Amino acid sequence: MKRNPWRAALLAVGISLSTSSVSTAVVTFESVPLGGGNGIDGVWNGENGAGKLETEGATFTNSYTAAGSSYYWSGFAASNRVTLDPEGDWYDEHQYLSVPRGGANGSATYGIFYGWGSVTFDGVIDMVGKGSSITNNEYAMDSMLNGDFFAKKFGGASGNDADWFKLTITGSLGGVTGTSIEFYLADFRFSDNSQDYIITDWTFVDFSALGLVDKLDFALSSSDNDPVYGMNTPAYFAIDDIGAVPEPSSLAFVSVALGLLGRRKRQV
Repeated sequence: MKRNPWRAALLAVGISLSTSSVSTAVVTFESVPLGGGNGIDGVWNGENGAGKLETEGATFTNSYTAAGSSYYWSGFAASNRVTLDPEGDWYDEHQYLSVPRGGANGSATYGIFYGWGSVTFDGVIDMVGKGSSITNNEYAMDSMLNGDFFAKKFGGASGNDADWFKLTITGSLGGVTGTSIEFYLADFRFSDNSQDYIITDWTFVDFSALGLVDKLDFALSSSDNDPVYGMNTPAYFAIDDIGAVPEPSSLAFVSVALGLLGRRKRQV
């Protein structure tokens, strides 16, 4: 009898494979109760002190600290913001906004990642043939495009600097770390500068290489770093529809497993 490799992987970490143990749920963020977190409409950032974001069979890390009139959060937040308020705080207006303005595939709500974080699923998910829509956050994109007080403009003054901004996603099952995949949110390493890009659309990223998982860890890295304080590029990205099967139109876009990369550079 031919051995099922997925069953073997599950048994190795003490998990039995059954119809009920493998989840087919897609995390869309549409069920997150958005409010006026820190006076910002359409945002959940952990201000309620929950210490985590639970939605649609998944638990996302979140840390929130208030310090007088200021606050700090890391991990995951959720947002349905689609516009910038010119009268609002610049930082808050940009950090809760996806570059495409809104969620993937026309949806309202999407996730925002900052700093560090992971998602743990209530059950096991077979990621073969599945993935997620990922794009840049407005704050990070603006920094890469123009530079800021801490970070450089990608490409530098000449446009020839080989800058990059990368997301690494690592799957695990039963506490055992598995495969990692990489997705470049920006890449300026091409000899032909016209090929340099910053992702500005929702882009489907294939998670097939991760296989069976019950947890995903997310980490960002950049070519722009300080020797003392670490990465200068703002550590943000936006994510939606985790565990989804790609739309037919997405099949021509990014697939990490097949090396297909949709490259779009923000026009200025």
